Amino acid sequence: MQIRYVAALLLTASTACAQTLPAGVVKGPAVEGITEYRLSNGLKVLLFPDASKPTVTVNVTYLVGSRHENYGETGMAHLLEHLLFKGTPRHRNIPQQFADRGMDYNGTTSLDRTNYYEVFQASPDNLKWALDMEAERMTRSFIAKKDLDSEMTVVRNEYESGENDPFGVLYKRMESVAYDWHSYGRSTIGNRSDIENVRIENLQSFYRTYYQPDNAVLLVAGKFDPSQTLAWISKTFGVIPKPKRALPKFWTVEPTQDGERQYVVRRKGDVQIVLVGYKVPSGLHADADPLAFMNHVLGDTPNGRLHKQLVESGKAAQVFAFSQPGFAPSLQVFGAVVKMGQPVEPVRDELIAAVEGFAQAAPSAEEMERTRREYANSIEKALNNPQQVGVALSEHIALGDWRLLFQGRDGLAAITPAQVAAAAGRYLKRDNRVVGTFIPDDAPQRAEIGAAPPAAELLKDYKGKASVLSSEVFDPSQDNIMARTELRELGGLKLALLPKRNRGETVVVDLRLRWGDEKNQFGQQIVAAATDQMLTRGTSRYTRAQLADAMSKLKMSGGLYHFETTREHLAAALRLQAHVLKEPAFPEAEFEQMRQQWIVGLEAGRNDPQAVAGRALSEYFDHWPKGDPRSVLTLDEQLAAIKALKLEDLKAYHSAFYGASQGELSVVGDFDKAELLKVAGEELAGWQSKASYAPILDKHVEKAPTRIMLDAPDKENGVFSAHLNLALRTDDPDYPALELANYIFGNGGLKSRLMDRIRQKDGLSYGGGSGLEAGELDNAGGFSIDAIAAPQNMAKLEAAIRQELERAVKQGFTPAEVAGAKSGLMQQRLQNRSRDDVVAGAWSHLRYLGRTFVWSKEYEAKLRALTAPQVSAAFRKHIDPAKLTVVIAADAAKAKR
Repeated sequence: MQIRYVAALLLTASTACAQTLPAGVVKGPAVEGITEYRLSNGLKVLLFPDASKPTVTVNVTYLVGSRHENYGETGMAHLLEHLLFKGTPRHRNIPQQFADRGMDYNGTTSLDRTNYYEVFQASPDNLKWALDMEAERMTRSFIAKKDLDSEMTVVRNEYESGENDPFGVLYKRMESVAYDWHSYGRSTIGNRSDIENVRIENLQSFYRTYYQPDNAVLLVAGKFDPSQTLAWISKTFGVIPKPKRALPKFWTVEPTQDGERQYVVRRKGDVQIVLVGYKVPSGLHADADPLAFMNHVLGDTPNGRLHKQLVESGKAAQVFAFSQPGFAPSLQVFGAVVKMGQPVEPVRDELIAAVEGFAQAAPSAEEMERTRREYANSIEKALNNPQQVGVALSEHIALGDWRLLFQGRDGLAAITPAQVAAAAGRYLKRDNRVVGTFIPDDAPQRAEIGAAPPAAELLKDYKGKASVLSSEVFDPSQDNIMARTELRELGGLKLALLPKRNRGETVVVDLRLRWGDEKNQFGQQIVAAATDQMLTRGTSRYTRAQLADAMSKLKMSGGLYHFETTREHLAAALRLQAHVLKEPAFPEAEFEQMRQQWIVGLEAGRNDPQAVAGRALSEYFDHWPKGDPRSVLTLDEQLAAIKALKLEDLKAYHSAFYGASQGELSVVGDFDKAELLKVAGEELAGWQSKASYAPILDKHVEKAPTRIMLDAPDKENGVFSAHLNLALRTDDPDYPALELANYIFGNGGLKSRLMDRIRQKDGLSYGGGSGLEAGELDNAGGFSIDAIAAPQNMAKLEAAIRQELERAVKQGFTPAEVAGAKSGLMQQRLQNRSRDDVVAGAWSHLRYLGRTFVWSKEYEAKLRALTAPQVSAAFRKHIDPAKLTVVIAADAAKAKR
């Protein structure tokens, strides 16, 4: 069941290893390299060994989400997720330990489950530490009042940030309007008053009830020894006693809706949105997968029915469809974005008619084939990457069993057009719709939603497939990357070719074409951007829809210039890429569609604090004359230029500039080198740009500091943005030290000086950080700081940020901080080099600069050699708090409260 999840899943398979089980551990089912075990205390364990990547993922899924909350406790499951990062008796600073080990980590909360994961460099020490930490925070997290006091305000700021998003607010209201009694009617973030007033005793009780081994599933995926890992799990998790309590029972069933409903949200904004929702069965119901097919046939872009009917006709700027399937009956939603000034009602009515008329127009064979292919491609891609398997499987675990993913995939071919149409007809009805008002009706069209069978019943006769995928164990060191890569020239293109055997025979292509100079690109910013956007909207041989199908059939995922495919399809994919680049058709209807979507997107950010602050900073630091390709266009200038665009301008730009005279092509993965060189030579070597080319360089300019206050009325969240120009290049002797300093100050995730102050200590902000920029060929660098907070807290936020910056400049950084930053950065860089897409992009960038991975290795040697005094001195030399330009965008009226 549940094929609707597969587009977001990233899974791999591997061959299970024979092993001796620790005492009390029982082996369960195995499917495609994933093996289940159960401990005597009730904990389920999934082991997914895969030696092809030098990383390990540890994920713990708890079967508790916002639907388990009671009156007055909304948002508690999410708030508790935050508190589990506050420490345990033996792990008192979890974010710091994550940072020191360079781990990618997070926690997420949804309607039915909560999960925590960390992805890290494969090593016995890292894995043993992660298992020990997760085992301890399962039952021994502090959940202390002092932590709640500071974290409550952080979560409240996260709530406030969501209140800035028109779509988020609109959907939150839909949840509450659609449900009368069930907990799915409450957003996971919770109610503001509940977030502010929840008692620590309630959180502690909630934690003790649900954070127990018999309510959790532990997954370990990646490069590890299964027998050793199972022994560690037995020693860490296995010693936790089996709980004596019984989990609470939930018996509320949402009654059948007896009439269409309507609601309106009125807030300041710049975009019109229509949402139409219908309640549909649980993800375990037999109708769930046919409804997923319906969702794709209606909502896909550009081949979906709604796109063709509403967007291609110019009535809507964008359409979409999505569902949030759960353990209980949930919502299927359709939506449309309507440009300001255009009537909403006709779009709403036509959207409803198209959705509720679907049952009378079953999917065509082409639509069914396309949908199956898209899901199959998504699953195949998912089965080639173990790093996100924990997050992916969490949704299926919440439904009752992780194997539901594979069962749903295996049932794709059996779904028929008649089943899809029939399922739609049962639920896409007027009286099950959330848009209208109550109207007396002698013949209501009610949608009865039947009970779903348990997962065990669905799986009683299911037999999983054995793993058939394989790959080599690749060493991601710079030396090995250099030894395995062939560097050569092809006309004006600089090539980097790194063949390697991959799971699923995947291969990544990164192409960068360079044309023009600062003179011939003058006044061409919008035309150049529009030309690029139009490339995939139709060619001399394909319409936009046909091109999307062609790319899907070749398993191309990503963008035109950077995509992943397979060994079998690489040659055809390269030829299709070249065709799209060389022969765009620039269809008039698609041009108008593109222009309207662009305008709507820009208008949507007109009053968003993040966008407002970003534009203000860019405009203040702009020092180039209008028309220069490096100059900054104001929002109104962008809109005016887009409205003035002519299709002939795009055609002329393409004819004058596009070509492969200069650029880089990097290919990493499973491919035949001779075949690739043949295709690239035939398609790109003779394709020359007519215009002269020279890199368009920036330059450092001193700018007097200033402070800009901008009003963002009716917005619950404010934005602080600051910037300082630096004369800095990546080959500057101080650059490595500045990168370490920036990591410590504000770029190390949750564990940084900045976040320690504004989130952990003061509880002012949900998110913030600092950034360091350095020129590659010029000296135009910069240092920036960004953070969010409620408008009434912006003054405190600014004061805290300035105090921390001045302290860092004055006191410097400690040896322990520098050692932790080195460890974190080195492990992050190693993990990045294990990803084919990152290596391909890096090779293109390095080739453009005339460098290789030798430069990367030498750079890391410089990082390792740095001392705390050197890092402190570099930060003090370049960062002057008095020269910082600050922009604050927030509701001025709320700020005075």
